[in-house]
Amino acid sequence: MTYAAVLFDLFDTLVRFDRERMPEIRIAGKTVRSSAGMLHAILKTQAPQIDLERCYDALGESWREAERLRALDHREVPAAARFAHFFRRLGLDEAALPAGFGRALIDAHRGALGRAAEFPAHHGPLLRRLAERYRLAVVSNFDYTPTALDILERAGVVELFETIVVSDEVGWRKPRRDIFDAALGRLGVRAEESLFVGDRADMDVLGAQRIGMDAAWINRDGEPLPSGVAAPTYEIRDLGELAAILKL
Repeated sequence: MTYAAVLFDLFDTLVRFDRERMPEIRIAGKTVRSSAGMLHAILKTQAPQIDLERCYDALGESWREAERLRALDHREVPAAARFAHFFRRLGLDEAALPAGFGRALIDAHRGALGRAAEFPAHHGPLLRRLAERYRLAVVSNFDYTPTALDILERAGVVELFETIVVSDEVGWRKPRRDIFDAALGRLGVRAEESLFVGDRADMDVLGAQRIGMDAAWINRDGEPLPSGVAAPTYEIRDLGELAAILKL
């Protein structure tokens, strides 16, 4: 098959999230990896009565609530909405805090996530070879576009992608077709002349299939296909295998 464009998922496809790169904090006598320590350092400048453990618990609760809402209909819960929930859990009125205070917390969290994203060394040369022949895009389920841009900039590959579409901007997450349509529209290509590459069968493969796009599933651990998902066009263990598929 000859393609005009190749579109990629971000996390666990182009980059791998390494929790061991997240900052360490002590919670209830245990060492955990979380951005909560960084957030608490900022938070206590305005709310010194809130301790680290409450901050950590509220951050976790805000994530679980966002995941619950996303599972209902694949509507994205952007970072600002998630942190609004975080403030409510702490009993704080965000409107009474200094202007930009919530954004400062979001950006601190973004920085921690960005530093925890590992970009495998062989991905860069592969993407550069692909960019010589195909139009490239990123389509990511994530709640804050600047985080995705930061990660790709740190990796030195952001300029290889004609468009980077993140669900907080579109409002919908994969497998909804809305986010795929947004990327294809910006590239100016049709679904049937494009290949989508991702690690989630239930999000990446299913979403691509629903709009008539071929899919390459990165199935590192040889997991069975989830119920309701047809076999992808290609199944690979590592992104590097695209070179053979696309005859680079």
